Amino acid sequence: MSALVADDEASRTPSPETVTPAADPTEVTRARLLGAPMPTDRLRGWLVTAFIGLIAGIVRFQNLGWPTDQGTPVFDEKHYVPQAWQMLRNGGYEDNPGYEVTVHPPFGKTLISIGEYLFGYNGWGWRFTAAVAGVLMVVLVVRIARRLTRSTLLGGVAGVLLIADGVSHLQSRMGMLDIFQAFFVLAAFACLLLDRDLVRQRLARAVEDGWISASPLGPRLGVRWWRISGGVLLGLACGVKWSGLYFMAGYGLLTVIFDLTARRAAGVRSPWWGTIARDLVPALWAFVGVALLAYLATWSPWFGSETGIDRHLVATTGSDPVSVIKGALGSLLEYHQKVLTFHEGLVTKAESQHPWESKPWTWPMSLRPMLYYYEGNTTACGESKCVSATMLIGTPALWWLSLPMLGWGLWRMFSKFDWRYGAVVTAYLAGYLPWFLNLDRQMYFFYATPMAAFLVLGITLTLGHLLGKAGDGPERRRTGLLALALYVGLVVANFAWLWPILNGDSITEWRWQAELWLPSWR
Repeated sequence: MSALVADDEASRTPSPETVTPAADPTEVTRARLLGAPMPTDRLRGWLVTAFIGLIAGIVRFQNLGWPTDQGTPVFDEKHYVPQAWQMLRNGGYEDNPGYEVTVHPPFGKTLISIGEYLFGYNGWGWRFTAAVAGVLMVVLVVRIARRLTRSTLLGGVAGVLLIADGVSHLQSRMGMLDIFQAFFVLAAFACLLLDRDLVRQRLARAVEDGWISASPLGPRLGVRWWRISGGVLLGLACGVKWSGLYFMAGYGLLTVIFDLTARRAAGVRSPWWGTIARDLVPALWAFVGVALLAYLATWSPWFGSETGIDRHLVATTGSDPVSVIKGALGSLLEYHQKVLTFHEGLVTKAESQHPWESKPWTWPMSLRPMLYYYEGNTTACGESKCVSATMLIGTPALWWLSLPMLGWGLWRMFSKFDWRYGAVVTAYLAGYLPWFLNLDRQMYFFYATPMAAFLVLGITLTLGHLLGKAGDGPERRRTGLLALALYVGLVVANFAWLWPILNGDSITEWRWQAELWLPSWR
């Protein structure tokens, strides 16, 4: 048992009072910068990641092509799936303004079209890349949680929890856009964490070499490829849905705060001015400039087309490159303005409210799920009348802890200055709070898809406290491990109970009613 939990001490920065008075000041600063080291079990870490990723693949891909509406897409798949098929036939762009719901950027539909190219116009085809994204998110969560907690065990726990989340599961099995955005913002978050560790390693090297104080602003930190990669991923997230902009703002704030606290921990004389002078402009370039270029790149087929939707809204005044570029960018800007007008006009009307519409205050606890598919006359359950349905619902054992997780995370963030909770809570709120800006707009629970991974990460950090530190006694550690195992078992059991209505399995009417725990689920 002790071998199992030997590496599970949470990532903590040593405080000055834990260091003896005779300690080398350079070593004190280095320890303050780097915190607890990563686990040394790299091979085991990757084996755990691969094994959990394999389980995620089995769960997400199981009977992926079911259900369909007599061979056609279900729910909002009916928008994106035919658009993706059209893009596949056209070479990457949409040219049918008759849809007039072409109100999202093209990249998510491009990804759907890859599966349609491989498997054809069927359930497997239009859901394949969504399932791939869902599996990759599980792999990412394992690695992110391991880095946050410095624990392979807790990394594995986070992966299991995300597998057992109903929202992540069903969205990974739908030809819709939200799972792609969730994947890209999670991957960008991973890059942000890697960049943070890299910056602190560079500053620690500057401390060791004795030139940390060569300038009151501190050293320049060089090219930061992980942050640039994060900018690219955020641009791709916006290329799926514009709500990626909120994560761009949240992550931009995080990276500046990470730089400020790193310079202060390194002993830089003017950390604020150092951050402003050395780090602010590169951060803006990475998370705005690079992201914008990546976003524009997702429109490449549209730029190269002659018949793309609204491609020539702004006429080209000449054949010279400047005129061509002005016409193309002007048309794109006009197109975006039309899309923005559409979204601003997408408001809830009392006489035509969608039966499964929900407002954001219901999302953290999954109080108003969404029914994607329902067929009440199947016969595969062994009775004369059976129900087959898919409902987007967050696993209650996870989602009903959202508010306690937020409360605990905010307390750790502001009272203990725990950067890990600060990062996770900021990312969670970046996917949540902006939806309160216009409550008249039509909203649905699937908008909460990007929040699921950060909910899991927040709960995993809390489970690390439950597990205890490596220095705690064996009885305390065993009790913590037992509590952790019981909780993970509860989540998995809850997910197993919801399995039929997440996958459209044929069940009895009694079982269907038993699945609907709350009146708001009906």
